[in-house]
Amino acid sequence: MNLLFALPETPSVPVTGEDARFPVRRIFCVGRNYEAHARELGNAVDREAPIWFTKAPAALCHSGATIPYPPATANCHYEMELVAAIGAPAFRVSPEAALDVVLGYACGLDMTRRDLQNAAKAKGYPWDTGKDFENGAVIAPITRAAAFGPIGTQRITLSQNGAMKQDASLAEMIWPLPELIADLSQMYHLAPGDLIYTGTPAGVGAVAPGDVLEGMVEGLEPVRLTIGPAA
Repeated sequence: MNLLFALPETPSVPVTGEDARFPVRRIFCVGRNYEAHARELGNAVDREAPIWFTKAPAALCHSGATIPYPPATANCHYEMELVAAIGAPAFRVSPEAALDVVLGYACGLDMTRRDLQNAAKAKGYPWDTGKDFENGAVIAPITRAAAFGPIGTQRITLSQNGAMKQDASLAEMIWPLPELIADLSQMYHLAPGDLIYTGTPAGVGAVAPGDVLEGMVEGLEPVRLTIGPAA
């Protein structure tokens, strides 16, 4: 079969201590998964079901990059998150079996064009333009689940130019990862290559050209990002 043009290679993420990389198939993200973050943005805490949105694999950006300040926004925010990498098929799994499909974990940044997101929310529109854009899904190398161990009270933090902005515990998630995977697997056939960004704690804020972000989850490689001038 002849193609009219060649597409870029499948995005992939390094795996700590290994030569093989994790190819990215889809990126799922959950919103308002920390109560304090939901309240800081003036949102009600929804405990009925997780709030899902997606980013295209083309939004993937590797830790250590310098990216241009995103276009079409004057209020781009950082959101530090734990990312789960799916390594086995999962459809309609129970919370008790959900972690069996996790290959590993990584630190990630869900970059958000907050002004575009807020404008869409005010009209009842989808969040796509606020969330899904080039370099909007930053990720550090993946650590195998066995090396990371059980998710518990590990600290999740983000600093901006050396000043601490986000500081919480993974135990503060409204929807723990097993419940997130179980819920998502009712709607999608999850498969190896899927990433799940699990939500951000309170303390999100705007970035500006020249900013250096560093996010950490205890036991994982940190994620680093530098914001350059607008393209």
